[in-house]
Amino acid sequence: MTSTLSKFVIDLALWLLAALLAYTFRTPSLIQGGAPTTIWIYALLSILIMGSVILYYRLHRQLWQRVSVPDLLTLARAVTAATLIMFALGFILRDWLQLARSVPLLAGALGFLLMGGARLLFRMVKDRVRQQGLPQRQRVLIVGAGEAGALIAREIQRHPESGLQAIGFLDDEPSKHQQSLLGFPVFGKVDDLLEVAHREKAQQILIAVPSAEGNFIRRVVELAQTAKLSYRIIPGVFEILSGNVTINQIREVNLEDLLRRPTVQLNTAEIAGYLKEQVVLVTGAGGSIGSEIVRQICSYQPTLILLIGRGENSIFTLQQELIHTLPHIRHLGLICDVKDKARLRALFEEYRPSVVFHAAAHKHVPLMEQAPSEAILNNALGTANVTQLCIDYRVKRLVNISTDKAVNPTSVMGASKRVAEMIVSAGAERAAQEQAFVSVRFGNVLGSRGSVVPTFMKQIRAGGPITVTHPDMVRYFMTIPEAARLVLQAGGLAENGKVYVLNMGNPVRIADLAHDVIQLSGAQHVEIVYSGVRPGEKLYEELLTSSEGTDSTSHQEIFSARLDSINPDDLTEELLRLQHYAEQQDHAAIRLSLARLIPENKFGSLG
Repeated sequence: MTSTLSKFVIDLALWLLAALLAYTFRTPSLIQGGAPTTIWIYALLSILIMGSVILYYRLHRQLWQRVSVPDLLTLARAVTAATLIMFALGFILRDWLQLARSVPLLAGALGFLLMGGARLLFRMVKDRVRQQGLPQRQRVLIVGAGEAGALIAREIQRHPESGLQAIGFLDDEPSKHQQSLLGFPVFGKVDDLLEVAHREKAQQILIAVPSAEGNFIRRVVELAQTAKLSYRIIPGVFEILSGNVTINQIREVNLEDLLRRPTVQLNTAEIAGYLKEQVVLVTGAGGSIGSEIVRQICSYQPTLILLIGRGENSIFTLQQELIHTLPHIRHLGLICDVKDKARLRALFEEYRPSVVFHAAAHKHVPLMEQAPSEAILNNALGTANVTQLCIDYRVKRLVNISTDKAVNPTSVMGASKRVAEMIVSAGAERAAQEQAFVSVRFGNVLGSRGSVVPTFMKQIRAGGPITVTHPDMVRYFMTIPEAARLVLQAGGLAENGKVYVLNMGNPVRIADLAHDVIQLSGAQHVEIVYSGVRPGEKLYEELLTSSEGTDSTSHQEIFSARLDSINPDDLTEELLRLQHYAEQQDHAAIRLSLARLIPENKFGSLG
C-alpha cells in the first residue's frame, strides 16, 4: 500500500512538473539559452505552497485505491487554493520573475489533471490486479434503474470480491430505456427479462425496487424462475445508505402483499361521533390488536384513554410510544386482569368509561388445549366481567373482539371465544336503550405477536426451514390496521347484539403464504417442511356456523351474522358450572360443559 509520505512526494513532483510545463509553454524565450534562476525560484515557491496545501487538505491521506468523486472535489479545492496563492504571488513579483499572468492558471489546470489522473490510474491498476486474483464473477442483471439500483451497481463495481458483475438494468419506466446508468445500459422493461437474460448471459437477478408491491415482486420472481436464474431482493435505500445491507440480507415483507386481495379501507367518518371527547377503555391494550386500536382511537380526540392490561412491560412500552408520538393525548396505563372483577369494578367506578373495546384474550390454540381452565377464566369469564360492568355503569358502546375460530369450534380456545360472543349477545338483551353491545369476528391477523408471518420471518433469518403444519391448511387473513379499523367501525355501526364479520376474500393456504414470504423476502433457498396438525387445529376456518346467515350493513365490506338465540338463564347456569370446573382444574368437565353449551356438530371432537 502506498504510504502517506510516498503520496506526498508524488503529489509534489506532479505539481512541480505542472509548474515547469506551464512556465516553459508560456515563456519559451526565457529558457532557450538554459533555465534561468527565476524559473527555479518559481518552482521552489510552487513546492512550498503546494506542500502546505497538501497538508492542510490532507491529500496525502486519501486512499487512492478507493478514490471517489468527493476525493477529486477535495483535490480540486486544494489545487484552486494553491493556484490563487501562486497567481497573487505572480502578480506581486511579476517584474522580478518575468512571469506571465496565465502561468499559475495553466499550472493549476495541468496540476489537477496530473494529480487526479495519478489517483484514477492507481485505482484502475489496483482494481485490475484485485479482479485477476478472483474467481469468475456472476453476471447480474439489475431490475430497477432508480436510486437503489444505482447504489447497488456502484457497490458491485467497488467490490469485485463480492463475486458479482453488473451487466445492466431493466426498468418499466419508458424514459429510461436505451439510456445508460453508471455506464451500464438500461435494456428495456421488466417483461423483457427472459430475452435480455438469455442474450446477455445473465446468471442472477437483483431486484432493486424496495417500494415495489407484492404483485411486482411475484412477476419478477416468476420470470427469474422461468429463466432458471437465482434472484435476490434488495432492502430499502436508507438501509443501503446506512451500511446495513449484506449479501444475504432478507427484505422485510410488506404484510399487505400477502393478503392476495386489496386492503379493506373502512369508512371511519362516523367513528368520530362516538369517540370524540369520550373516556375510552381498552382491555388487552398492550397486545398487537389492542395497541393498534389505541393508536387509531387517538385520531378521534378522546378525552382519556385507559390502557388496561396485565403485562406491565407491554403497557409501559405503549405508554412510552404515546408520550413521544402523541403527547397531546391523555392516557393512563392501568395494570389489571379481566379475571379480577373487583379491580375492574374499582376502575369503572373511578373513571366511568363510556366506550369499551374488549381485546384481552388468550389466543394460541395449542397452549389453550393444555390449559382449558385458563381459556375459560380469561376468555369467557373475563368477558362476562367486562360485560356486566358495562351494563352496571351504562357504557354506551362495548365492542368485543372475537375470531373465526369461534365458528364450529374444534378447540378450547375457539369454544371459549364462542361463549364470549354468547355472553355479549346476552348482555345486549339486558342493555339499556342507549347502549350497544357488539362482537367483531375476524380471521388470522398478519404480523400480530406469535402469528404465522413473524414466525416464518424468524425461521428465515435463522436459515430455515419454514415449518407448516399441513399442506392443505387454509386461513382467512387480515392486517393489524384492518382489524383495528373493523373494531372501530363496528362501534360506529352500533346495532345492539350484532356479531360483525369482515369480507376477507378467499381463504389462503398456509403453504402458499409460506411460499410468498420466501419469495418476497428474497430467501428463495429456504425450504418448507410439514410438521403435522397440532391439537385443536382445523384444516380450514369458517366465518359463519351452518345455521347462521348474514345481513348487510351500511358498510359494503362488513356483514352482520344472524346468531342462534340462547336462553340467558341457561347461559348463566352453564357459566357457573364452567367457573367451578375451571377453578377446580377439571379439564374433562370443562370440555363436556362446552359441548353442552355450543350445539355446532363439529364441536364434538372436544368432548
